[in-house]
Amino acid sequence: MTYLLAILIGALFSAGLYMMMRRSLVKILIGLLLLSNAVNLLIFTAGRLVPGRPPLIPAGAELPEAPFADPLPQALILTAIVISFGVAAFAIVLIRQTYQKIGTDDLNELRCTDLPCSMEIEEPAAEKEGQ
Repeated sequence: MTYLLAILIGALFSAGLYMMMRRSLVKILIGLLLLSNAVNLLIFTAGRLVPGRPPLIPAGAELPEAPFADPLPQALILTAIVISFGVAAFAIVLIRQTYQKIGTDDLNELRCTDLPCSMEIEEPAAEKEGQ
C-alpha cells in the first residue's frame, strides 16, 4: 500500500508542477491544488499506514492500548485541507475578477495591464542627448 501511495504522490507532484508551468491562471490554480493534495498524502504516508485504535486513554490507564494511531499527521492534514480550501476560494475570486476586468487569463497578456502593449516607454531626455 505504501508503494502505491508513493507512486500516486509522485504522479500528483509531477502533474501539479506541470500544470503550474502553464500560462493560464486556471491551470496554475489546478496545479496548486494538485500539489496541496500531494503534500497531504505525503504527510498521511509519513504518519505510517498501520491500522490502529484512536489514541484515547481508557479510564484508569496511563497509556492507550497499542497499537494506536498517531494524531499529529491527522491534525496537520486537517489543517492543511482547511488552509488549501481558503487559498483556493481566494484564488478563484481573484482569477474571476481578473478575467472580468481584462478579458483573459493568459499570463503573457496580463503583463500589459498598466500600459497598452502597443505604447512604448519613452527614454529620458538626458539619455537621448548623450547619443
